Formats: sequence, C-alpha cells, structure tokens
Amino acid sequence: MTAGVVEFSYTDWAAAFPDLAQSVKEPQARMLFRQACLFLNNTAFSMVKDVEERQDLLWLLMAHIAQLGLNASGSGRSGTQGGVGRIASASRGSVSVSFDGAGLPSKAGWFTQTQYGLTYWQATAQYRQMRMIPGRPHPARIWP
Repeated sequence: MTAGVVEFSYTDWAAAFPDLAQSVKEPQARMLFRQACLFLNNTAFSMVKDVEERQDLLWLLMAHIAQLGLNASGSGRSGTQGGVGRIASASRGSVSVSFDGAGLPSKAGWFTQTQYGLTYWQATAQYRQMRMIPGRPHPARIWP
C-alpha cells in the first residue's frame, strides 16, 4: 500500500454500488478505476488531500463512467438510472417524464448525464475555485 494513494477494492466498491456491481465485474471495474484516476489525481500530490474523500470521489467517477457505458449499450437495468435534473413534466398514460437541467452549469455537461456524475460535480465544487499559492508572486495578467 502506498501512502496517500487510494487502493482499489472491488469488494468495497461493489458494496457501495450494488446495482452497478451486477453488471460490472472486477476486471472491468479495475479499468474503470484507472480511468477515474485520469480525471482525479490519485497521488500524494492530489488537490484532494484526504484519502477517504478521494476514494469516495474516485468511486463516484467509476460509477458515472460505468453507468454511461451501460446506458450506451442499452444494458442498463430498468429502474437503476433515473433522470438527472428537476422534473419538468410527467405523464401517466404511456409513461412520460421530462427533466429540466436549466440550473445545471454548462461546464458540467458530461457529469450531469448520471446521478453519480452530478454528485461528483457538486462534491468537487470547492476544488474548482481560484487558488492562490502564498509566498509566490502573482503578476497581473492584463490584455492590452
């Protein structure tokens, strides 16, 4: 085990996301973990210093990527993936539901396709703020 790095455990991930674990087996989950690490640095130098918080975020990313794959393949089980956004309208006969994503930020487009991605986006809001590194000069960037 490397200090400051999240180690992948399929058993723990499957317990956290049992609906997805029915369709995503361990070899595929390991690949999803590696993909999630492309989005969120999983080293001691990550912006997310708390390893448990980083694990939660990586697992949400894995779930998001897995759900996108299941949605694309049409193999997502009925009822496992709800819509994302505010319910704008609903019908009963022949079942129809529409969602309004007007309040969702445009930069979050890829993340807003699943509830896991939107949860990740909201949880990482604090890391998308402007950062200042104390003790270093910050020259003004003025365009003529």
